[in-house]
Amino acid sequence: MLTAWRRAREERKKLGIPPVPLTAAETKQIGVWLAEGKSSPPDGDEDLLTLLADQVPGGVDPAAKVKSGILADAAEGRARVPGLSPETAIGLLGAMGGGYNIPPLVALLDNPALAPAAVQALSGCILAGDAVDEILRLYRRGNGQAGKLLEAWAGGEWFVRAPVLPEKFPLVVYKVDGEVNTDDLSPAKQAPNRPDIPLHALYLGISRFPGGREEMERLRLAAAASGFSPVFVSDILGTGSSRKSAGNSLVWLLGRDIPHIPNRRQGGVVIASRIAPIFRDSFEDAGGLPIIADVSSLSTGDRISLELRPRSGRGAIRREDGSLAASFPFSPALADSWRAGGRINLIIGRKLAARAAAALGRKPAVLFAEPPQPSPALSQGYTLAQKLLGRACGKAGVLPGESCEPAMSTVGSQDTTGPMTRDELTGLACRKFSADLVMQSFCHTAAYPTTTDLLTHAALPGFFTERGGVALRPGDGIVHSWLNRLLVPDRVGTGGDSHTRFPLGISFAAGSGLTALAAAQGFMPLVMPESALVSFRGARAAGITLRDVVNAIPLAANRTGLLDRPGEGGGNVFNGRILEMEGLPGLTVEEAFELTCATAERSAAAATVTLEVERVADYLRSNASLVESLLADGYGDRDALARRLAAIREWLARPELLRRDGNAAFAARLEVDLDNIQEPIIACPNNPDSIALLSERAGERIDEVFIGSCMSNIGHFRAAAAILSDSGASLGVKRLWIAPPTRMDRDQLTREGVLRCFEELGARLELPGCSLCMGNQARVADGAAVFSTSTRNFANRMGAEARVYLGSAILAAAAARLGRLPAPAEYFALWREKVEPRLVEISRPLYFHLPD
Repeated sequence: MLTAWRRAREERKKLGIPPVPLTAAETKQIGVWLAEGKSSPPDGDEDLLTLLADQVPGGVDPAAKVKSGILADAAEGRARVPGLSPETAIGLLGAMGGGYNIPPLVALLDNPALAPAAVQALSGCILAGDAVDEILRLYRRGNGQAGKLLEAWAGGEWFVRAPVLPEKFPLVVYKVDGEVNTDDLSPAKQAPNRPDIPLHALYLGISRFPGGREEMERLRLAAAASGFSPVFVSDILGTGSSRKSAGNSLVWLLGRDIPHIPNRRQGGVVIASRIAPIFRDSFEDAGGLPIIADVSSLSTGDRISLELRPRSGRGAIRREDGSLAASFPFSPALADSWRAGGRINLIIGRKLAARAAAALGRKPAVLFAEPPQPSPALSQGYTLAQKLLGRACGKAGVLPGESCEPAMSTVGSQDTTGPMTRDELTGLACRKFSADLVMQSFCHTAAYPTTTDLLTHAALPGFFTERGGVALRPGDGIVHSWLNRLLVPDRVGTGGDSHTRFPLGISFAAGSGLTALAAAQGFMPLVMPESALVSFRGARAAGITLRDVVNAIPLAANRTGLLDRPGEGGGNVFNGRILEMEGLPGLTVEEAFELTCATAERSAAAATVTLEVERVADYLRSNASLVESLLADGYGDRDALARRLAAIREWLARPELLRRDGNAAFAARLEVDLDNIQEPIIACPNNPDSIALLSERAGERIDEVFIGSCMSNIGHFRAAAAILSDSGASLGVKRLWIAPPTRMDRDQLTREGVLRCFEELGARLELPGCSLCMGNQARVADGAAVFSTSTRNFANRMGAEARVYLGSAILAAAAARLGRLPAPAEYFALWREKVEPRLVEISRPLYFHLPD
């Protein structure tokens, strides 16, 4: 039974990583051998008890269920296992954290001899779930041990027993100058192995700082002798979409093992002058310390001391000679998070303590740092985002800096993060989602699935639907395009992708850990960010697209000093803030998503757009028909879809939208004058903030063109086809890639004959999904010059050494036709001849409630 596992173990040993955890079948066989009195397998010398204790996942993993049964039998005397006393078995049950281990431990509370050991084990298990109700019933029936357990939970024994954050960390620096994005830490090409944390960590920095992983591993192993642990340092850290896998890889290299939980670590320290908010949260959720401080004086090899004073709210970095390198604010909440093993543990543990204290009729113990909460002013005005969060928290508004836990209406998960979200949900012992709608997609891997991807496609749908979620099918298309179709206005959501940026209501993109918490618990912890207002005035000229308006934001911010000029350093007024946009009358919801989606590239925490009720109602009437078709096509979970359909119809019966107050305060304001936009605006290689006017780059060679991504809609493909539809026309580029965002877009474009136009030109038609935008499988030629309608153009994302421009589909089609960036006059000539006469037809949204 263990032959294949041993073979894989030896292969992984050569790579310097531990073996994969045991499966349910393997764990079951270990239980059989233990029950037969064996201490090792018949054909090997492994210690079976050690394998059972250390190589089986916790939570509600199927193998954990088997392990819990084996340990429960040993604890209650149904099986006699040499070396496994009832007390030892109970201790191992407690170390599993929560999930399948809880029912047998609760059952032992009625066993006078073993109940004290069960209380000790359960007092460290904060993921008690529904068992809390059973313990309350036992307590009310007079079970004294149940009362002792409630006392332990109310007193936060699990937290009190954990080590306090040291006041001083001796660290040795590994520094990467400049910006380190999540693609550098978690390469998209290696997306299929992201759930295998030790394996994926082997690829950390492989292109951006080769040899760095080996150096950090050497420093980590030497830490025990030297007393200095490695710390990862960069100027800017964590921009990009793969926050959780990037954080996992750093935690694996910098952190400490979790006893009895295989292939997981927690802790570690990173320091940067700027840390992207989602990455910072993900790293904190893993029990790490993300420190924002000036790192300009630090270099690789420096030995420093991190001094932390949570009570005073300050921290300092000191050099080996004692001199001050930097000081920074340090919150007591971050110290509590570290002690708890992560922010998610802290949140769940606090709620459990409060619930246990209430059951005992007392106030919760003062154990945890209480963040200062701002007080509303007299006649307080709120921004749209602050009102949206307020509604989700049952109040008028939420102020910047306020800690809150808004209810989650919609939660999205995609396939390169879905397996990690599944693992987090398993660790959280989630058996039923609390968020109203949870969706899993397969948009990043459906087109070119690896063996690992195919296993994910087979396993994830059932995992999500069993818990009351909705599972899309491979080939259905991009998660954002689907989520946007299932939104209810003025609600709050989240998702495990940085481009989860709802055009209706508001969403806060999150790492897999926080996404799992939102899905499982139905809320999301948040410290309300400040808001920055972008106001548009004037009107778009003919031929100026929404994508040009999107790029006008960083262009205006560059010119006014609110955003870094790439390579120069400086500030970013949008970083960590909510970017709120208004002043675009007549905007459709699909167009609004182009604006909100792009705020990920500004490192904004979230985004809102002021829309008109009539436009939103039109969109929702169409979407109600889509949900009806999903129910008819057998998509699950039917209850979740039926709830969402009812909520959409309820809003349509009384359509209204929240609006900001006239006296709302913003941390920064930017005005964009549309009258001044007289030519297309593009993002240049290889930074989405490197913005230029078309005239500044006209004539540059283009080798490949990509039209697709979540920022595209059906009108973009119609417009591109119109540009390219001359009789006898040919492409001026080596390759044109076409990837509709959803199967519905593809099917409609097929009916209209639009895709036939691209086929006749020899374009490469991709399965609906992310395609080149993700860059994890399909790739452009090495060194190619590319024009793309996708979201971002980080170095090496689409192809090795590729130079990628970002802009509108119309400009992309012009570049595909000419093989170069056109001059503005050429662009507008094509617009006037090909697009403008058919603009109404081209711009018609994808409707599901009207005939074609």
